[in-house]
Amino acid sequence: MRSTLLVVGGAGYVGSAVAAALMRAGHQVLIYDNLSHGHREAVPAGADLIVGDLEDRDALDRVFRGARIDAVLHFAALIEAGESMQVPERYFRNNTANTMGLLEAMIAHNVRAMVFSSTAAVYGIPERMPIQEEDRLAPINPYGESKLIVERMLHWHNITRGLRYACLRYFNACGATSERGEDHAPESHLIPLVLRVALGKRDSIAIFGSDYETPDGTCVRDYVHVEDLAAAHVLALEALQRQEQKSADPSESRMIYNLGSGTGYSVRQVVEVARAVTGHPIPAEESPRRPGDPPVLVASAEKIKRELGWRPRHGELQTIVSSAWDWHRAHPDGYRA
Repeated sequence: MRSTLLVVGGAGYVGSAVAAALMRAGHQVLIYDNLSHGHREAVPAGADLIVGDLEDRDALDRVFRGARIDAVLHFAALIEAGESMQVPERYFRNNTANTMGLLEAMIAHNVRAMVFSSTAAVYGIPERMPIQEEDRLAPINPYGESKLIVERMLHWHNITRGLRYACLRYFNACGATSERGEDHAPESHLIPLVLRVALGKRDSIAIFGSDYETPDGTCVRDYVHVEDLAAAHVLALEALQRQEQKSADPSESRMIYNLGSGTGYSVRQVVEVARAVTGHPIPAEESPRRPGDPPVLVASAEKIKRELGWRPRHGELQTIVSSAWDWHRAHPDGYRA
């Protein structure tokens, strides 16, 4: 089922990987990105890149008028939980208010399907492990809150406007393909930061908090490879399309899924695996806890496995770190190389 898809934020880390997967599945892809955190070099060959801001409603209207868009996949967000505790207004303006503008443009141009890049941060400090989709939603930072508000907006647009949607709650996106990897400025994700030490770009890696109630005192996270994330987006889009063909009732097309491996790894474990993969000692320094960091986040992804047949193919931490190391060695200065 070939579709014309608008991938908002499609020049970024996850967005570009998803755009490439969509094109392999036979879809036509338009990418809308302001390149503040994305890279032209990450845009897949054959995708059309439109440089523009989500807050620019006139530009969005031109995009929707210029092509018959069947669905939107939305990745354009600020993602730093720690920063969101310092400047929450940036996160509510960019992640929440700008998404409202995108939804208004979609409704105005009769586009009624969205796959939304959400986050495990909507759960806050979970009450049980692994986390399931129906668990309590109680973010502990403005980043998670800004995403949760969007999830609620999608819910009400489904009821009032017939919008079909899928919210995919990522745990820790990581790893690389041969063509695409993480290149954030500034970088805050653990795996690329650790690998920068091995590349000689940093002297050491900071471990933020060593007194959590976890086996080794450091935060535990669930890591999911970017290629597995991309595959889940293709499956979610196809599920929305099938539902649209089968049923006239949009309420049957409200999907919320966790995306994770189901296995948690501590910060110290990630550093140890990186030492083994790179052959570098990677000095580590203990630092105070960061505000807004839950001790443990591990997903149950059984729902998407059961309903859409998704299976992570790159679940082992060593496989994930090795793929990232291959990309960073080939791109020691990121896409600028």
